[in-house]
Amino acid sequence: MDTDVLVVGAGPTGLMAANELLLAGVSTVLVDRLPARSALSRAGGVQTRTLEALDQRGLLEPLLAGGDHPVGGSHFAGIPLPDAPAPDPGPGAHLPRQPWRSVPQVVLEAFFEVHLAGQGLKVRRDHELIALAQDDQSVTATFADGRSLRARHLVAADGGHSTVRSLLKAEFPGRAGTLTTIAADVRLSGADGLPTHHHSPDGHWAGIFPLGTDSEGRPLRRLAMGGPGRSLPRDVPITEEEIRDGLRAVFGDRVQLLDLCHARRITDAARQVTRYRHGRVFLAGDAAHVHLPLGAQGMNGGMQDAFNLGWKLGAAVRGWAPEGLLDSYHTERHLAGTTVLRNVQAQGLLMDWAGTRDPDVLATRDLFAELITLPEVRRRLSGLMSGTATRYPMPDTAPHPLLGRPVPDIDLGPVRVHQLLRSGRGVLLDPQDALAGAVAPWADRVDRAAGKAPVEPMLIRPDGHVCWVGDPETLRSSLTRWFGAPNRTA
Repeated sequence: MDTDVLVVGAGPTGLMAANELLLAGVSTVLVDRLPARSALSRAGGVQTRTLEALDQRGLLEPLLAGGDHPVGGSHFAGIPLPDAPAPDPGPGAHLPRQPWRSVPQVVLEAFFEVHLAGQGLKVRRDHELIALAQDDQSVTATFADGRSLRARHLVAADGGHSTVRSLLKAEFPGRAGTLTTIAADVRLSGADGLPTHHHSPDGHWAGIFPLGTDSEGRPLRRLAMGGPGRSLPRDVPITEEEIRDGLRAVFGDRVQLLDLCHARRITDAARQVTRYRHGRVFLAGDAAHVHLPLGAQGMNGGMQDAFNLGWKLGAAVRGWAPEGLLDSYHTERHLAGTTVLRNVQAQGLLMDWAGTRDPDVLATRDLFAELITLPEVRRRLSGLMSGTATRYPMPDTAPHPLLGRPVPDIDLGPVRVHQLLRSGRGVLLDPQDALAGAVAPWADRVDRAAGKAPVEPMLIRPDGHVCWVGDPETLRSSLTRWFGAPNRTA
């Protein structure tokens, strides 16, 4: 083998996957077809669950310290939601949830590249994949210049037009795009103090989101815009005059374009692969699902795909993965992707992206705006848009409010729960110091934190999801399900 795992694509999904794999102690090669990192931010925000994942790896503080990353306001179909979701149920003193942060994709990618390079992993660029073959032992990737790499597993993180997905002939059902809108990184005047979303009476609309500041300290913004007559083919260049005309249609003369940094046309296509796993190849991020980039759920969903998959591949390479662990990647993340596609399609309809001003759509939106004032509705939608509502099925385990969910950052006194996960291993919270013997055979894979009241005993997977709570009689079966056979020499 040339490497244990080959990651194709050096966007946020591929970079997160590479980080998880290195943490799991497996050799990794990360390739990308581009000669240099793109200057275009395809996403501008990092949601709560992804921020928690970064905190669980010790990366959040250095990321936020590296620039101006303001707190953003969450929304559903342009209707404002609370800045942060309500606390999770369960015992313990929960620290406040991380609010949504503005971190442009280019900034996130640059941060990860520097972090990975510090561990000896540099992105291999100019690697255009042209062929793929696999057998019972390995995957072989061939590139346009004739080079090839052989790996035990391959992670396809190569975007919405994934070459890996095409070579696999993977089924990718869903809906093709019906219209385009503009997403641009800009500097504006007159936008301070304005609400995030704006609609004109004739159907034109614009969304303005903070992106921090440029190298000279000037505020950057992500501008999304569309409306009647503004859906043009994706290959038509976007001009400054087109942007100015769209701004005039919504704001009159109040908001002016100062600089157009980058722009692209996006579609409302909504597709998801039928299977996330194809033998030794795993699809992640936009290679597995595409949809409107509302709430940066594409980038964040891809990073969560990688966070779910990385430790499982590490377990497989190191020989302790229990039966079905790799298959659980598809089970868990396909369900999560389906949930995202459903909420994005609903938002696209409620936002009236085409600018039809259809009375039925407007009436539905007005009713929805009333419903969103109900606490339970806000809580549910906040959980969807923050990523904290993700809940994985936990078979053969008694029901509990925390099971399958991301563990809240419980304050344990001298340490926080998230800090316990920085090793990339599982964690058993043992507040009564009564489970040392039970977990000892898994000590090479699971850390035990004893005497940290007041919490229930709970087992946490390396990706931060709770997989067992409270019942000593079922602890052994949960350890075996997620962490493999016990070490007989322990």
